[in-house]
Amino acid sequence: VNVSRYANPAIGWEKSRKANFALEASFYGFDLIAEYFTEHRTDILQKRASIPSVMGNKADVYANIGETKGHGVDLDLKYQKNLNKNAFLIVRGNLTYAHSEYLKYEDNTYDKEWWKYKIGYSPNQKWGYIAEGLFIDDAEVANSPVQFGDYKAGDIKYRDMNGDGVINSLDQVPIGHPTSPEINYGFGSTFSYKGFDINFQFHGSAQSSFWIDYDKMSPFFKDSKMSQKTNNQLVKFIANSYWSESNRNRYATWPRLSTTSVANNKELSTWFMRDGSFLRLKLVELGYTVPQKIVSKWGMSNLRLYMSSTNLFVLSKFKDWDVELAGNGLNYPLQRVFNIGVNVSF
Repeated sequence: VNVSRYANPAIGWEKSRKANFALEASFYGFDLIAEYFTEHRTDILQKRASIPSVMGNKADVYANIGETKGHGVDLDLKYQKNLNKNAFLIVRGNLTYAHSEYLKYEDNTYDKEWWKYKIGYSPNQKWGYIAEGLFIDDAEVANSPVQFGDYKAGDIKYRDMNGDGVINSLDQVPIGHPTSPEINYGFGSTFSYKGFDINFQFHGSAQSSFWIDYDKMSPFFKDSKMSQKTNNQLVKFIANSYWSESNRNRYATWPRLSTTSVANNKELSTWFMRDGSFLRLKLVELGYTVPQKIVSKWGMSNLRLYMSSTNLFVLSKFKDWDVELAGNGLNYPLQRVFNIGVNVSF
């Protein structure tokens, strides 16, 4: 008999208690909106870890046992001033910070692997292996803890956290930041002088991590999940630095090349972990409004000419492709767009 799940009539909806505290103020040309928010979630549906396998269960048992708390701030600030009869300035900015963590999570019981417990960590936190580099040669492979599948020189070497001579899930530790940014922000300005105006907007995020997708980025083998009929492309950053017999570099950017996916290198680890923080110039627009006394002669009430561009540049520690594409650099990138336009009113 195949059992996929057990009935539990005691299961119910999770509960959430939220609170918001806001402040709005105006002073010396500034407009401020500040908000502090909290959320307390209880009875989160989670898999029970306290039921031992010797009980004969054929499927996981779930119950309302999880609990999290979250808090954050949302700030919006704007400054506006008429500099003189011909010029005005607007400066604006916003910032959102949000963090949540487990208060209750039923983990397995560990003898010494304290790093496995999830209480105090974000629900979006990743657990993975600490990569120590690439195996230099097969002798190092033979004299290292046992890892995953058929691995050899040039593959990723992981740290044996508990020293038991085997790399497995007990050696996974919290790595990187949560996958969802904890900080999002933006700022910009509009300035106008005698009919000319310029507007720009920046957008950014911080405290997030992403992982390069080994299968989707590796050259010379097909990714079955994508149903590809041709080999992946060889991207420049891999071609410039990969382990080979002639380049036994422990810290090469990419492990040894292979015509098939290497299970050992697919494990979530610090090797393919990257910083997802960035600052992007989202929009720049330059315009000119033709004086009213001129356009009125043409039967118009307003005429504005403008040039604009989106996604002009991005600042990020990650340089191999657009950081907002995250782990798959072969996805269609964000476009840089240039526009020239006319606004006419009659």
